[in-house]
Amino acid sequence: MDKKTLSIPEAGKVLGIGRSAAYEAARTGQIPTIRIGKRILVPVVALERLLRECADRSDPGTHPSQ
Repeated sequence: MDKKTLSIPEAGKVLGIGRSAAYEAARTGQIPTIRIGKRILVPVVALERLLRECADRSDPGTHPSQ
């Protein structure tokens, strides 16, 4: 079974950012998180959705208005 969540440092590695930057992005809501007990986790599906949306915004060929 594949992991459904990542720790914040693991999500930072996926995004290519450092541990401190990942915690700051999670704190400000730039990285989607859920809290389970005392743990703060990043759902893999939410991270994949975030990356897909960012890629769509940066690719001008995918915008219907252009």
